Amino acid sequence: MPTHPSSRVQQAREELAGRIREIRKDAGISGRELAVRCGWSESKSSRIENAKTPPSDADIKAWCRACAADDQAPDLIAANRQSADAHVQWRRLQRSGLRRLQESTGDLYQQTKTFRVYVSDVIPAFLQTPGYAAALLSSIADFRGTPDDVSDAVAARMRRNAVLSNCACRFSFVLEESVLRYRLCSVETMAAQLGHLLGVMDLQNVALGIVPLSTQRTMWPMPTFTIFDDTRVHADTLDAAATLTQPSQVELYARAFDRLSQGAARGAAARSLIAGALASLD
Repeated sequence: MPTHPSSRVQQAREELAGRIREIRKDAGISGRELAVRCGWSESKSSRIENAKTPPSDADIKAWCRACAADDQAPDLIAANRQSADAHVQWRRLQRSGLRRLQESTGDLYQQTKTFRVYVSDVIPAFLQTPGYAAALLSSIADFRGTPDDVSDAVAARMRRNAVLSNCACRFSFVLEESVLRYRLCSVETMAAQLGHLLGVMDLQNVALGIVPLSTQRTMWPMPTFTIFDDTRVHADTLDAAATLTQPSQVELYARAFDRLSQGAARGAAARSLIAGALASLD
């Protein structure tokens, strides 16, 4: 298997190979003995351990079984599947504009029943007004130097966000208070956005919490992430959207979300924070 052109993908493959190699070493068996137990050639074991050949799900199960480490197979299989696409390069998705980026997650949104969203930078996409989304996406397009299809991208985002009205889906949002005060658009647009947040709080399938700037924290602010059911996490960075599917990774983010939620103001207290942000616009 040649080196992957994406350094992120290649690094993920090498990390997986290293984990597999450590499992064999921890079991105290040689590559030859492992090959015998798995019923394949010694060279295959070597290629897998050195990230020369990507293992199949069946290979990983056989490897773990041979090393009496069956409990590690689910995480390794998830890591193997995401090694080629865990880091979706935003520039590749954005080459034809931002509309494609919005549409790329449409099916996932329709299939998910429980969304947990933590944000530390901007209003969650689910809760954005068209005006706020247009201002934000225009800034992104300008920074990235992508084609100007902001109007189409905003329309695609609004269509995607229609899932919010599906009462069969549950949404839990945790926002840092600073998100309410960052000026990414005009005063009028921000006022409308904050008013929209107040309205969203009345939806029966939406729980909105805001972490006050003055609260004593048990969890530090972290980059924005979204948990889809208990199977997938999207964690955003400047250059990529990381898709995490290993059970241990999802569990880690779920634990972080629970900890962040503990310090969040809700109900009247959350409304007061939004009202304060509105008042500061004057």
